[in-house]
Amino acid sequence: MGCRDRARAERAAREIRAEVGERADGAGELVVRELDLASLRSVRAFCHRVLQEESRLDVLINNAGIFQCPYMKTEDGFEMQFGVNHLGHFLLTNLLLSLLKNSAPSRIVVVSSKLYKYGEINFEDLNSEISYNKSFCYSRSKLANILFARELARRLEGTGVTVNSLHPGIVRTNLGRHVNIPLLAKPLFNLVSWAFFKTPLEGAQTSIYLASSPDVEGVSGKYFGDCKEEELLPKAMDDLVARKLWDISEVMVGLLK
Repeated sequence: MGCRDRARAERAAREIRAEVGERADGAGELVVRELDLASLRSVRAFCHRVLQEESRLDVLINNAGIFQCPYMKTEDGFEMQFGVNHLGHFLLTNLLLSLLKNSAPSRIVVVSSKLYKYGEINFEDLNSEISYNKSFCYSRSKLANILFARELARRLEGTGVTVNSLHPGIVRTNLGRHVNIPLLAKPLFNLVSWAFFKTPLEGAQTSIYLASSPDVEGVSGKYFGDCKEEELLPKAMDDLVARKLWDISEVMVGLLK
């Protein structure tokens, strides 16, 4: 588990170990490693340790995210949503690609969102220096996730490494902590969320499916929701934009000068 908050991660790991331990002996080892996607330095340190300690990498799930936050910048000066949701995962995946290839058949799973539909890749202002809209910038980062997954799938053809993206649904987590809900509306919002939002376990099902199901063995470059392949809007299938985004991202994270 690569996690930003070490204490919370250790707490979650203890709960997982306790639950799994009740059901099976020798279920494997769960380790926690510090990983802050808002810091390229942290991403590099995490990957260096993984490459030193692990002989195999069968599945990588890119699941970190920040949602509709006020304008903030990462440690490296990137707009926070684009920096964490796209660039952090972009560097993480690229630094671990050699191990994934050596472990083939292996899988990469990229958690996106249906809100990609409201985003556009504006190459003139990727860092939102000219204007910032927190909703638009989240949607742009999720569109970038899908374009990244498609371009990576193209580059990995024939390697035995597959890449797919997904929409998890609306899940009851603290992802929406930056969204301001009026005090009087909170009881109604809480009622609606309990009635219609997915639990974290339900929201994880498509990620688990893409990570482990034999049904998607060899499937790559696709987009899923509720464990089924879904159609994408044309802007999420634009290979020219995907390649240009890849090239610029390589420069932004320091893989190329």
